[in-house]
Amino acid sequence: MRLTLGFSPCPNDCFIFDALVHNKIDTEGLQFNVLLDDVETLNKKALKGELDISKLSYHALAHTLNNYILLKAGSALGYNCGPILITNQPELIQKTGDNLKIAIPGKLTTANLLLSIAYPNLTNKKEYVFSEIEGAVLSGEVDAGLIIHENRFTYQEKGLKKIIDLGEYWDSLIHAPIPLGGIVIKRNIDTEIQQKVNRLIKKSVEYAFANPKSSMPYVKEHAQEMSEEVMKKHIALYVNDFSIDLEEVGINAVKLLFAKAKELNLIKFEENKIMID
Repeated sequence: MRLTLGFSPCPNDCFIFDALVHNKIDTEGLQFNVLLDDVETLNKKALKGELDISKLSYHALAHTLNNYILLKAGSALGYNCGPILITNQPELIQKTGDNLKIAIPGKLTTANLLLSIAYPNLTNKKEYVFSEIEGAVLSGEVDAGLIIHENRFTYQEKGLKKIIDLGEYWDSLIHAPIPLGGIVIKRNIDTEIQQKVNRLIKKSVEYAFANPKSSMPYVKEHAQEMSEEVMKKHIALYVNDFSIDLEEVGINAVKLLFAKAKELNLIKFEENKIMID
């Protein structure tokens, strides 16, 4: 059986999926047509139900539960690893006025959801590919930018200043890991196949942890302008035990995020079953 699979070219996703897509583990008869793309592009594809299996933002999950169900393996959750709001105008650090123009990495990203929770008054937002946000701030196109992925390791080198780390904010507000992105599969796929895919992704992550050098050529192939040190920091920050299995703590963290967003009327979703058994 052949399934379409989408994930981002970021180091954490390439680390997670390397063993699966390169047959370093037994795929139990499944084959995958792989699409690598920016997470917000994947979010939009999920809204249209275009892929069988996909990485997406947890914010986007709330809008796609009619078509997709969450797998327990492959997620990016953690403590104090959230998006960072940055600027090159130090005076803005003490000011978050309504008219500030903010660069965001996509409306459906969890980063944007967290920004809306923390600063509901910041509504003047402009969407950018995540890798272009630092440049937009430096050029003055925007007053501040919401950075994700590896940019959290590089913004200070460019003279940019932190306004707030939304991962730290979430931890102080909820005292739970922050759910950033997860892996979903179409609901209409047979339950046995759903379970198999979850099992294979778990095995792929476990293989990557057991053989950390094995995935590096694939990681480097898709992160050509990134230093190896930053790649390794990126993987260490976003791939952990929650990526192997959400388990009770991770599952509860997802429910807490949805509950807070729903409480503030930032998301509306059917009370569908969120996750596979």
